[in-house]
Amino acid sequence: MTYNPQQIIAKGPRLVAETAAEAIDNDAWLEGATYSILEEDEDRNIWRIDAFPTTEEEDERLQELLAEYPELVVTADQLADADWLAMALSGLPPVRAGRFFVYGIHDRGKKPLNAVNLRIEAGAAFGTGHHGTTVGCLWAYNDLLKKHRYERVLDVGAGTGVLAIAAAKTGTKYAVGTDIDAISVRISNENAKLNAAAARFVWANGLNHKDVRKDAPYDLVFANILARPLVGLSQSIKTALKPGGTVILSGLLRTQERFVKAAYLSKGFRVVRRIHRDAWCTLVMQRGS
Repeated sequence: MTYNPQQIIAKGPRLVAETAAEAIDNDAWLEGATYSILEEDEDRNIWRIDAFPTTEEEDERLQELLAEYPELVVTADQLADADWLAMALSGLPPVRAGRFFVYGIHDRGKKPLNAVNLRIEAGAAFGTGHHGTTVGCLWAYNDLLKKHRYERVLDVGAGTGVLAIAAAKTGTKYAVGTDIDAISVRISNENAKLNAAAARFVWANGLNHKDVRKDAPYDLVFANILARPLVGLSQSIKTALKPGGTVILSGLLRTQERFVKAAYLSKGFRVVRRIHRDAWCTLVMQRGS
């Protein structure tokens, strides 16, 4: 039986919403779940989770998990029997993050002349540039570029490839991205062609792929994934970076910042900067010499 896609919406106080979002991240059954969390009403302290299950099992598990938080008001709306992801993306405005302008084909006429324009088509991959984690990474990278140029950049968990493509469009000679999802790798490579960017993407679980090792050590590593994988990869990321190299970490909630930061501090990194956007945190850290 074909699954009819739904949008699950949960609204409630910030602490409860963040706790529920962290539970989604830590649930093995929801490892690939697509959701976002943002502030809907600052005055009333209402935060909102939007989840887009792609199977009946994922739908049921999301609703079971969210029901464990009685302070959240949970609703589910049936989505039209159409390419709902493309429809949703067509309604998203372009994103400006410093010098970077991220847009889809529906906004190709809005490209500013004074920007690094990145056309990103999501398909079934994560990372249009609208999510707080991706925007945080772009802002962090934009500010780093004011003082540095990076010849070798690695993007771990590339999604649509937007971060590695941004690097390739701003002077990086060797830009490589990885993802554990084969569809994301295909979409990333397609986006690199759309942007005439010399970035390449490979299917890899971890950092041991030969195409990752051959360009190491890297000057900069993006890792926009989830908190637990960020911690698990801390030693591998250190090894992939040159001494003094920079890592931009995201995909973590503010409530997970201390947990992730501690893992990297224990490996000899220092905090350069942190960016908070909605409920999300981006950490910029530098490897010790």
